[in-house]
Amino acid sequence: MTALAHALHDRGADVTVLTTAVPGAASHPIDRTVDVRRVPVWRDDAGYVRGYLQYLSFDVPLLLRLLAVERPDVVVVEPPPTTGAIVRLVCAIRRIPYVYYAADIWSDAAATAAPKLIVRAVRAVEGWAIRGSAAVLSVTDGVTLRVGELGARKLIATVGNGVDTSTFSLDGPAADLAAPYLLYAGTASEVQGAAVFVEAFQRLFEDRPDARLVFLGHGSDWKHLQDLARALPPGAVRFLPRAPAAVAAEWLRGATATLASIRPGEGYDFARPTKILASAACGTPVIFAGAEATGALVTDASLGWAVGYDVTEVERAMADAVNAPARPERRSRIAAWAADNVSIRAVAERASDVVIGAGSREPNHR
Repeated sequence: MTALAHALHDRGADVTVLTTAVPGAASHPIDRTVDVRRVPVWRDDAGYVRGYLQYLSFDVPLLLRLLAVERPDVVVVEPPPTTGAIVRLVCAIRRIPYVYYAADIWSDAAATAAPKLIVRAVRAVEGWAIRGSAAVLSVTDGVTLRVGELGARKLIATVGNGVDTSTFSLDGPAADLAAPYLLYAGTASEVQGAAVFVEAFQRLFEDRPDARLVFLGHGSDWKHLQDLARALPPGAVRFLPRAPAAVAAEWLRGATATLASIRPGEGYDFARPTKILASAACGTPVIFAGAEATGALVTDASLGWAVGYDVTEVERAMADAVNAPARPERRSRIAAWAADNVSIRAVAERASDVVIGAGSREPNHR
């Protein structure tokens, strides 16, 4: 969304962003190219916004903020679905078209763990938010298909997903553990099923006790992963908190290989983890375990290893990565592919075309 705001600004639009106050944000440079208005929200002890009650701590004030802001030509909203519902309501009152940014399908993700009643409620709210939009921005063909099934009535534009290749790039400092390490960077929840990597690493460690496994990020599965890691000697598996993009890029560059997964058969097989793209931009091969659709991306672009969601297959790929590290020319080729195919700047340009077009059409609130 940051890249989209910049792309719209570069095309002459006045952009106002209504978002949350981030703990410690006062210490970071302020982007003055767009008008960013932040409000505090309810966060958990770790500083994250999780769960629908916490989302509502943003959504309820948002209703008043949207009613009070000077009437825009178009509104862009991203999940959660409750936020989309608030935007649809206010935009219907004010006769403003809006664009729904579908980075994923929340109701499908909820189906992996939530009770059926909750899933039905989330799906109803998500579908209602999508159906009222003048256009939907989708990140993959799979998401585009699901958005259509949820009833999108107008344009669905598959703009793709990308990363900031000025930050995530082959050139720059790299972390050094003085040992080959495999890196899982990003969110680890039940949907990802990252436990397969800890279980596979336990086997790898028997032959390569010099290897290390690093988790960088957060997620609802974090404690479970830490519990599994206790079966290994202290230091074999490291858990690091979420870090700024530049720091994450250093860890990506230094890794022997990165790890990504989507647990198959959970209704989320269409997802394309951004961690794969960030790894590629840094020239680091990835080991992907899970759904065939994403595995095909890894295989077709020669980004690393695409294996089934299986401990034995994952351990075999880990061994290949550690025993035969990628040569500089391979890393250069992977990074070049990312620069050509997943630059967030190109994605934002495509998305800005859709947003500007939506602003010139009549709103759809039926």
